[in-house]
Amino acid sequence: MHVQGFALGAFQTNCYVLTDKSTKTAIIIDPGYNPDVVLDAVDGYKVTHILLTHAHLDHIGGLKQVKQAAAAPVYVHPNEEEWLINPMLNGSGRWLQLGEPITGPAADKLISEGDKIPFAGKEISVLFVPGHSPGSVAYVLDDLVFAGDTLFYGSIGRTDLPGGDFDTLTDSIRTKLYKLPPETVVYPGHGPETTVKRERKFNPFVRDDYVYDGEIE
Repeated sequence: MHVQGFALGAFQTNCYVLTDKSTKTAIIIDPGYNPDVVLDAVDGYKVTHILLTHAHLDHIGGLKQVKQAAAAPVYVHPNEEEWLINPMLNGSGRWLQLGEPITGPAADKLISEGDKIPFAGKEISVLFVPGHSPGSVAYVLDDLVFAGDTLFYGSIGRTDLPGGDFDTLTDSIRTKLYKLPPETVVYPGHGPETTVKRERKFNPFVRDDYVYDGEIE
């Protein structure tokens, strides 16, 4: 299984592509604006799922194009099902300079905490991590977590947008993401990847008493 990340559009939103050569299948996570490079990356693969960590405009800006090209089901938490078709909820109605308001496509599958998504003989687990938005989720596969805008390298997601809440966000990080094994690689919605152990030790917004006897890389 191979992971590729692409920073898309004016917001430089990380879209992740998971590909498996043995089955020639792929998953796309958070198709932001201008996703041509993403579609190039899955050329020759069957896209089985389009997974959304949440439904802000920068994470779904390329969803229509990707959905049309890949013909794969779209997964989102029910708290943000309506966001996919309502431009005032997803924010595109307030950023008209980016193009037409986003009014779809609609979700095909609604996901919740504990759901398992099959991929290439493995299972992707869903964590419900609200706070940045009311329907934020993270996807865990082996020692990887795709965290959306919940946790970044040295930072956390903003909470000043509709539906955001700082206390809820930090609780999600402490009770869900920080409970993952320390070596877990965190793939965030923006910026470089990090690890659970690094953020537990150094993140200035959500630090804990974690002690790691060794070098943080």
